Amino acid sequence: MDRLSNTVRPYAWGSTTAIPELLGVAPTGEPQAEMWMGAHPAAPSRVTRAATGTEQPLSAVIEADPERELGPATLARFGPRLPFLLKLLAAGAPLSLQVHPDLAQAQRGYAAEERAGIPIDAPHRNYKDANHKPELLCALTPFEGLCGFRAPDETAELLAALDIDSLKPYVDLLHAHPEDAALREVLTAVLSADRTEMAATVTETAAACERLGGAHAPYAALAHHYPGDPGVLAAMLLNHVRLQPGEGLYLGAGVPHAYLGGLAVEIMANSDNVLRCGLTPKHVDVPELLRIVRFEPTDPTVLRPEASPAGEEVYETPVDEFRLSRYVRPEGAAPVDITAPTPQILLATAGTPHANDLPLSPGQSVFVPAGEKVELSGTGTAFRATVVA
Repeated sequence: MDRLSNTVRPYAWGSTTAIPELLGVAPTGEPQAEMWMGAHPAAPSRVTRAATGTEQPLSAVIEADPERELGPATLARFGPRLPFLLKLLAAGAPLSLQVHPDLAQAQRGYAAEERAGIPIDAPHRNYKDANHKPELLCALTPFEGLCGFRAPDETAELLAALDIDSLKPYVDLLHAHPEDAALREVLTAVLSADRTEMAATVTETAAACERLGGAHAPYAALAHHYPGDPGVLAAMLLNHVRLQPGEGLYLGAGVPHAYLGGLAVEIMANSDNVLRCGLTPKHVDVPELLRIVRFEPTDPTVLRPEASPAGEEVYETPVDEFRLSRYVRPEGAAPVDITAPTPQILLATAGTPHANDLPLSPGQSVFVPAGEKVELSGTGTAFRATVVA
């Protein structure tokens, strides 16, 4: 078992205070958006091996002996790599509106861009790897986001209330067509329109949203961060979701979403494939995006963990690459054996839980190889990330 040293990604939308406050360190004044825990090649965690005293990337440790670190079953199912990536996510401003491909789409897209010779770090590249990216977010503070398409009739009412002439064709489309066709037509129209004309519509929409407040208020805030961006109108097609601490949200392939603000634990399949719909200065590939998006209304399901007799609270999802749970341990709680045949990362978010005799302060984490005996004790909250056995 090894304590992890993790990279914090300084994306512009990151909070300047949330991650430092959790870690108990002074803010630097720079945004700190995500802390990555895992073996993703872009920012692998580092471990110091007791036997040698040397620091190595976790990815190198796994590559050196994948069967020992991952276990035979995980190695056979997912190959010689850690199947999941765990993060602390701290949104101080809205993230880009985005979707993720399913596994077949990612494999085809990655292969096509490899054949085309597009460099992996090219700003217009869509597929950084050949994997899908289902993800689960669990709020540590009150958290806001956008997730999945709202029913078209409800969005038509939201837009009609703004009483803006340039939005009336979208209102008519949302009323006139079957739900999937209406959503496709409106999103295509918004993202394909002349940017100058659309900027004027977005500016007028933002003013009307601010004036009306209520259900319109989140979109006025988006326009403040991304003035003139057509993604503001695309965002109005989506459900606005609020999570309380401990509540979760699962996002599958093709579901458009954006996180607006708050601190959370996030786990996903080990991928970095993102197709953006807007709210970003980055590349937006409209034709590819329209092939990936699932044009169907959804009612976002807020996940609440299911408790077991041993005190483990599990967030159930339909994927095998990851399994996220938490232990909220009161003072005096008995130690619990959490040894597993799969690799694990344990992350403390409150108090001082112990992994064996290793104390973990908030924000600290450890990697536990498959089959290694580990006992959780102490007081506080620990998240447990592993693979479905």
